[in-house]
Amino acid sequence: MPFDNLLLDRDGGVAIVTINRPQVLNALNRPTLDELRRAVLDLQRDDSVRVVIITGAGDRSFVAGADINELAVLSPTSGREHALAGQHVFDLVENLGKPVIAAINGFALGGGCELAMACALRLAADTARLGQPEISLGMLPGYGGSQRLPRLVGRGKALEILLTGTAIGAAEAERIGLVNRVVPASELMTEARTLAGALARQSPTAMRYILTAVNEGLEMPFAEACAYEATLFGLAAATADMREGTRAFLEKRKPEFTGR
Repeated sequence: MPFDNLLLDRDGGVAIVTINRPQVLNALNRPTLDELRRAVLDLQRDDSVRVVIITGAGDRSFVAGADINELAVLSPTSGREHALAGQHVFDLVENLGKPVIAAINGFALGGGCELAMACALRLAADTARLGQPEISLGMLPGYGGSQRLPRLVGRGKALEILLTGTAIGAAEAERIGLVNRVVPASELMTEARTLAGALARQSPTAMRYILTAVNEGLEMPFAEACAYEATLFGLAAATADMREGTRAFLEKRKPEFTGR
C-alpha cells in the first residue's frame, strides 16, 4: 500500500507508522490524515501485527499540529466536517484493538497532541513539548482534544492547558499523567521498540479485551462498566490464549499465545 506522507514498516509483530513530512514538522493535512486512516485499517486487518508504534520523521517534531492553510479557509459547515474527519481517524487509532504506542520525538502540538492522546501509551523524548495551542488561532481543538485531555490529566489541568495554549515540557507532561514515561531523545525508539516487543509477547485477545474494557467502560456508569468487564471476562475464558496462559503458569513455562 503506497503512501506519500507516511512510512509503514512491520517487523516481528510490531508495526511502525512514521508521519513523514519533516519539512513542515510533520503537520497533519487532509491527505496525511487519510493515509493514516488507511494505514490503521490495514493494520487492524493484519493478524501478524500485535502492537503499533506511531512517531514522526526527524528529531524535531512528532506532529506539530494541523495544516494552518487548511484551517484558514474553513466555513462552519466545512469546519465541522474537518473536525469529524479527524475525530474518525483518531477514534480508529484508539479503538484499533491492539496497543498503539506514541513515540513523541519533539513537538506534539494541536492535532499532534490529540493523536498522541488517542494512543494507548505515550513515551516522550526529554526534548518533547506538548500542548493545545488552538486558542491562539481563535479556535478550540477539533480532533477530540477537549475530551481526551481532561480524561487523562483532570479537568483543572486540562482547562489550564487549553485556555492558555501554553506548551509543556516532557517532564511536566509525565508529572500530570499526559505521558507514561520520559526517556533520553537518543533512546526513544529503542525504548518504544522494547516496550512494543514486550507487549507483542502478550495475548492479543487479552489485550483487545483490556483495551475495549477501558475505552468503553470509561463512557459507562461504574456498575454498568463492571458488568461489561464481567462479560468480557467470560469471553476471554473461552479463548485458547486463556487456556494456554493458565496451563503455562501451572507447568512453570512461558506461554505461547496465538491470539485465538
